[in-house]
Amino acid sequence: MIRVLVFLSFLHTPLALQAQPKSEVQAIIAHFEPLQRLSFEYDREYCGYIGWDPDGNLTFSPPILGGKDSCTPVLPPQNVTVFASYHTHGAFGLDVPAEFPTILDMESDEEEGIDGYIATPGGRLWYVDTLVMEVVQICNTGCVLQDPNFRPGLDGEIQERYTYGELLELEKGL
Repeated sequence: MIRVLVFLSFLHTPLALQAQPKSEVQAIIAHFEPLQRLSFEYDREYCGYIGWDPDGNLTFSPPILGGKDSCTPVLPPQNVTVFASYHTHGAFGLDVPAEFPTILDMESDEEEGIDGYIATPGGRLWYVDTLVMEVVQICNTGCVLQDPNFRPGLDGEIQERYTYGELLELEKGL
């Protein structure tokens, strides 16, 4: 019975997170730290790509400064195998729900055939799994640098995961 429960919980975890070493997640979190600081200071999104270099090392494309609610990364060199995008959600604002990924976040990654990572003003880290079209909260508030102006609860109760359809409904209600 325990084997069945372990197997079922494994199935419920996105494939990329199942195979992803803890050190990889730690590297992604560390990469977001200085970007969060800039994102809060300038109230802009920062974005880029995550991939593997020819030697099998995790690599990040240089961050690009985006707008208040969008960012278009520049592709890394051709010898990098891109598997995900990354971006911040800017500074905390009373009028902008930013503690969860958007439909546009999911659709942009899906169009490119990659997954994604998103850091929020509250310091949450999200993983966008375009294979099953859901987002999963890797870690909660304060996991990555948190905007000092952040006020929890203004975006309502934040779930640990959302399907595409659930995000669509959530955005309709805003």
